[in-house]
Amino acid sequence: MAAAAESDNGSEVSPTAAAARDSAAVASPVKAKAKARALELETSASAASASESSEAKIDDGNIQEAESSLREGLSLNYEEARALLGRLEYQRGNVEAALRVFDGIDLQAAIQRFQPSLSEKPPSKRSNKLRSDSSNSGSQHAASLVLEAIYLKSMSLHKLGKAMEAARQCRSVLDAVESIFQRGIPDVMVEQKLQETVSKSVELLPELWKQAGAYQEALVSYRRALLSQWNLDDDCCTRIQKRFAVFLLYGGVEASPPSLASQTECSYVPKNNLEEAILLLMILLKKWYLGKTSWDPSVMEHLTFALSLCGQTSVLANHLEEVLPGIYPRTERWYSLALCNYVASHNEAALNLLRKLLNKNESPGDIMALLLAAKLCSSDCSLASEGVEYARRAATNAESSDGHLKSAALHFLGSCLAKKSRIASSDHQRSLLQAEALKSLNEAISLDRHNPDLIFDMGIEYAEQRNMHAALKCAKEFIDATGGSVSKGWRLLLMVLSAQQRYSEAEVVTDAALDETTKWEQGPLLRIRAKLKVAQSLPMEAVEAYRTLLALVQAQRKAYGTVKNVTEDDDKVSEFEVWQGLASMYASLSYWRDADICLQKAKALKAYSATTLYAEGEEMSQYAEMFCPFYFGIFMSV
Repeated sequence: MAAAAESDNGSEVSPTAAAARDSAAVASPVKAKAKARALELETSASAASASESSEAKIDDGNIQEAESSLREGLSLNYEEARALLGRLEYQRGNVEAALRVFDGIDLQAAIQRFQPSLSEKPPSKRSNKLRSDSSNSGSQHAASLVLEAIYLKSMSLHKLGKAMEAARQCRSVLDAVESIFQRGIPDVMVEQKLQETVSKSVELLPELWKQAGAYQEALVSYRRALLSQWNLDDDCCTRIQKRFAVFLLYGGVEASPPSLASQTECSYVPKNNLEEAILLLMILLKKWYLGKTSWDPSVMEHLTFALSLCGQTSVLANHLEEVLPGIYPRTERWYSLALCNYVASHNEAALNLLRKLLNKNESPGDIMALLLAAKLCSSDCSLASEGVEYARRAATNAESSDGHLKSAALHFLGSCLAKKSRIASSDHQRSLLQAEALKSLNEAISLDRHNPDLIFDMGIEYAEQRNMHAALKCAKEFIDATGGSVSKGWRLLLMVLSAQQRYSEAEVVTDAALDETTKWEQGPLLRIRAKLKVAQSLPMEAVEAYRTLLALVQAQRKAYGTVKNVTEDDDKVSEFEVWQGLASMYASLSYWRDADICLQKAKALKAYSATTLYAEGEEMSQYAEMFCPFYFGIFMSV
């Protein structure tokens, strides 16, 4: 039997002898060190015989007799003997047998024994130091043995598929530690085995709750792990923080803010899952900057996803710039920074980064960078020529790779050629560029027939070239492809109908568009309705449409703050534009007082505007024409 024990354990001492040697120190706290030393010198005598008899009796299933043998041979109490026997069974792979042994351990009774010796303050007299160290060491050893047994019981339940029961047992380990160490686990004078058991339990508990489907309990366990004093090492804490951030991002469970008890004065308290996950990921990055943990690329990937969700790509760009050289290839870093700047509407900075990336000495054939550069250039007439070059290079490189990428390259090529035609120096050059733009867009559609954005841009180009029949067809196809949920398709259809002076049909389409779109997206449609009323010489109805539009714009301003001044290509409607429209309508009705109020409102938003100054001049000229006959009559009467 001793030979079998030696072969199983890989050493000269059987598993029970080793466990007995570890536990002998807890028999009497005052004589713990002496007993441990004696057992180390006596490995072939009584401890070995106790080990052999215990193992034989465990094999026979006689747990009670094996327990009694250990208690008599090694001076152990009931819980410690059970803990040793259960650990032996668990190490041998007998999970069910280990579970039967662990079931007999009374954790509460063990806590009551350990609590006085471990939670009391250390004595101040040096004469009692040796006695205190011996007692504390023995108590910690005993606590470590019992807590490890409950942890192994939790692991046994987990292996048997009982995740909920395993989580409850694991939680009882942490509750016991908090009861024993009421001031938290100290940084020093803690046995390594005890600290290891606590760290494993803290890390395991949230995972068990997740497997059991108790997601709110998992959230509480994660916060408990990070906010309580468990004396965790940096690696363990990093793993918990990363798993918690991943759970918050992708778990699909809405977490309530942390409790007030865990909040310190002037501390930042996240309001939702996304903010809490971003905070955790930023803490992980800071640890890496300080050299406390190794680099984990998945942390940056999760942070990229989280910051992209909330539109904080400028913050993401700052973190990408802080990453030390050598972690990412510089071309990859430039492309990521360009994407961040593009989403943040910093187009010039994004294009400068792409120019560096596409340099002949770097990566001139990068298809994704070429496509992004062409897209950026397609929004500015002055950059259209540069965009044409990027788009052609992308189309050439995509010939043998992917039809979708080639379609995108041809799409941007057509958009850049259309922009370039607007600043052409001659009608002949403009016609050539427009024809080439249509050709590129048609080729793109032949490769990707169901791309709504491509159909829309084709309709815009047809409308620019006064081909209203083709533009109308593209507008209808876009609405069908998007199900009418995108307002720009309705706007294109309305503009084509109004250009054909089909105002009654445009009115019907406007009503349908307002029914299909959300309230916040109805601004451009209401503006078109007002202009349709003006085109039909219906000023009072136009005034009513402008009033409805003004109420919507002011509600948006109160909800989202000050709205930026928009350009002609922006989808939003500015309050300044609405006040100008109202002033124009009131002036056409000769309501000069109301027109003047509207002009003053417009000037308050934008002090210097040619349109506003022109309207003021028109108003003053009307006053002059009105008073000229009066003054002329007075002059003649004199």
